[in-house]
Amino acid sequence: MQTSSDRHEYPAHWEADVVLRDGGTARIRPITADDAERLVSFYEQVSDESKYYRFFAPYPRLSAKDVHRFTHHDFVDRVGLAATVGDEFIGTVRYDRIGAGGRPATGAEADEAEVAFLVQDAHQGRGVASALLEHIAAVARERGIRRFAAEVLPANTKMIKVFTDAGYTQKRSFEDGVVRLEFGLEPTDRSLAVQYAREQRAEARSVQRLLAPGAVAVIGTGRAPGGVGRSILGNIRDGGFTGRLYAVNGALPEGQKELDGVPAFRSVRDIDGPVDVAVVAVPAERVPEVVAECGEHDVQGLVVVSAGYAESGPEGRERQRALVRQARSYGMRIIGPNSFGVINTSPEVRLNASLAPDMPRAGRIGLFAQSGAIGVALLSRLHRRGGGVTGVTGLSTFVSSGNRADVSGNDVLQYWYEDADTDVALMYLESIGNPRKFTRLARRTAAAKPLVVVQGARHGAGPRGHAVRATQLPHATVSALLRQAGVIRVDTITDLVDAGLLLARQPLPAGPRVAILGNSESLGLLTYDACLAEGLRPHPPRDLTTAASAADFHAALSRALADDSSDAVVVTAIPSVGEGSVGDAALAEALRSAAAEQPTKPVLVVHVELGGLAEALSAATSTAPQPGVASGPDPTPRTGERVKPRAAGDEGAPADEKGAPAPAPPPEGTHPLPAYPAAERAVRALAQAVAYGQWRRDAADPGKVPEYEDIDERGAAVLIEGMLARGQGLTLTTEATCELLAAYGVHVHRALPAPTPDAAAEAARTLGYPVALKATAPHLRHRADLGGVRLDLAGEEQLRRAYAELTELFGSPEELRPVVQRMAPRGVDTVVRAVIDPAAGAVLSFGLAGAASQLLGDMAHRLIPVTDRDATSLVRSIRTAPLLFGWRGSAPVDTPALEELMLRVSRLVHDHPEVVAVTLEPVVVAPHGISVLGASVRLAPPPARDDHGPRTLPAY
Repeated sequence: MQTSSDRHEYPAHWEADVVLRDGGTARIRPITADDAERLVSFYEQVSDESKYYRFFAPYPRLSAKDVHRFTHHDFVDRVGLAATVGDEFIGTVRYDRIGAGGRPATGAEADEAEVAFLVQDAHQGRGVASALLEHIAAVARERGIRRFAAEVLPANTKMIKVFTDAGYTQKRSFEDGVVRLEFGLEPTDRSLAVQYAREQRAEARSVQRLLAPGAVAVIGTGRAPGGVGRSILGNIRDGGFTGRLYAVNGALPEGQKELDGVPAFRSVRDIDGPVDVAVVAVPAERVPEVVAECGEHDVQGLVVVSAGYAESGPEGRERQRALVRQARSYGMRIIGPNSFGVINTSPEVRLNASLAPDMPRAGRIGLFAQSGAIGVALLSRLHRRGGGVTGVTGLSTFVSSGNRADVSGNDVLQYWYEDADTDVALMYLESIGNPRKFTRLARRTAAAKPLVVVQGARHGAGPRGHAVRATQLPHATVSALLRQAGVIRVDTITDLVDAGLLLARQPLPAGPRVAILGNSESLGLLTYDACLAEGLRPHPPRDLTTAASAADFHAALSRALADDSSDAVVVTAIPSVGEGSVGDAALAEALRSAAAEQPTKPVLVVHVELGGLAEALSAATSTAPQPGVASGPDPTPRTGERVKPRAAGDEGAPADEKGAPAPAPPPEGTHPLPAYPAAERAVRALAQAVAYGQWRRDAADPGKVPEYEDIDERGAAVLIEGMLARGQGLTLTTEATCELLAAYGVHVHRALPAPTPDAAAEAARTLGYPVALKATAPHLRHRADLGGVRLDLAGEEQLRRAYAELTELFGSPEELRPVVQRMAPRGVDTVVRAVIDPAAGAVLSFGLAGAASQLLGDMAHRLIPVTDRDATSLVRSIRTAPLLFGWRGSAPVDTPALEELMLRVSRLVHDHPEVVAVTLEPVVVAPHGISVLGASVRLAPPPARDDHGPRTLPAY
């Protein structure tokens, strides 16, 4: 389709799909000689005013010379990019490399270029120019251009704003009636912040268009009752959708105008009026025809429930790619295919475009599931528990992504981040297409509202329908990185619901101290043990005895909440019988009223076979709407806000699953008490809330990446460039490794080769005694337990004897590869590693050398760049950390020096993406100072684009 131009092959990696400000999509690609007609057509649709702003003079049409100039590029010194929708240009940008005096130039010695834009008037205000600027800047950096210059008429305020808002360091001047802007292209903190903010707004808007449409068409509504399309049509209608609803079926008889009371059409093109979202429920082979009709009718987005795509094998995978490409060519986004649907309970929308037969209760929990089956299970559990066990809690939105071909969990996170109706986000993920971006978005979201994630397919390949980049990191490492980003990572969907309900209803605990009270000594002890197992600090349980009254519970809970030595309270309750036993309703009211008096601490209830108590707790604190009862705002501070009332138009009080009327309205300013059928489940949820609360407090001061005056960043770059010139990817020699690390202040103890006993003796004399003799063959490296190392050799006689022993035990010197190294001070052997994972990004890892890390997997991980606080917590995160701090009377070692070492390695990898792997092993940490005894570094060409690059959607 595209052809290469003058000097370089067509750069296909510059092609990208982007989300624009209004949530629609466009494709950005290089302009080639094949685009002459498209360019002329585009220019004819631009207003005279925009043409004047571009060329500083009336310019009604392009000459043949202009067309040739603007479509023939060498992709180095002259580059043009176009933003396209369908096969039409909606915006263009180009740069021309310039030298001294602003004249055209070639070659790397000229590192400045002049840049100019033109955007079709109908598409101005959609963020087209901003997206083009991001991409042309990335292209320019790749081609060695460091600065852009632009000349703009003062009246062209829109274009001036594009440049000034981009966040780059700028210089502005005014000459001859023209504003001249110059700015460097190296990303700055501000430019990245601007880019991420634009990305968030655009992607959030794209999801909002799918979840809050004004008009929905269900395509594939069968003429006979039943079937997927007909079921979804009924669910939308019965859910009380506030917008316009249409049924579409190409097989409808001529003249049929309605289907199940909904306006019916044979094609979406026959609908007189806009359609925002189309739910596609036709066989896979018919979907392309439907997508084309939707695109021609300017439908904004698709929810594709049809199956038969990547989950069905290679043919389906190619069909899925074609589906995404076709939809994006019309500027549409897709949820699915193979999706269960979407739900929005907002009273202004009330959309149940899913296979769930009942509209879930309205609430403050957002739910995302990649699996339709798990989505059904989660909806069911939240419905059951929201109406019974733990009080009335419901959903704000639900998205089933199916094969996640386009809209992913990242997009939904962008939407939830600013969604005022969502206080807690729950996600079931089977794959993470872009872990690097996910952790970035998760960190920002978790700073505002809890994010709870359960991962499926943890120990094997992900679902066949998901196209993801392979990660080389074990699942435990990925989980650790998610927790570092503030994600509450749980193991089961039961834990997901347990944690979500607690976080949606109660304030975050200020610490790990837990008060336990109840009417069963045994249940209290079980709760106590569970707290210890989860790392909490429980007080001894207070047994109120089985004779406790509701007043006793109220008084005990009030005292526990008022006690400054506790951060949370767990109330345990078992059934009581006999005259004077406490009633369920009375006990629920007692607990609720006590909690309402002290609303700053979380309260959890553990009940055993007390269905009545669970119902009573729900009744005492229900937020379901009641006839004639107005719901006001909840002033109580907590992690989430009060559940909103259901939509206007619900007749009477809603019934629960058994048809009973909804419970009585709550007193103003209260919130539900979460109740659990087992102590372990309640405590596990509480422990997650405690850890998250601590992360929120720590995130307020994340630390800083230190600057070290002795780091030679430029010198390291020169070394790396020279080394990479010899090959595409290589493991550095020992000498090159030591030289590169020394540029960042990391000094490795010299190890001299000893191919003969005489060479070993000479090396020892050079280094000075005492020395160590080590075998460095791969099967013996770092294996002191096999006897391949001899330490504390004080003289030549001992050295020669050790040399003879090694060769006698393990083979010839050629097999052993022995080296001599000066003895380092005694200490704790550790290992520091950094690796750039193709999916997760740069990761720093730390552990003790030997069995602790190799056999037990006792390693801690942090995302690079590491801050000083990250380094401090990294050292203390491994289970064997006590060995560093004076365990059993040993001398504490120099952990500040160890932390500085890790910070320097982090800086090296962050500053130079060509450094793809660093291993320091062993690093001996002594009471004073550290010694790096072994090191290896691997280099590779940096990726053309990374998460700091321009906004793009995953390629298809």
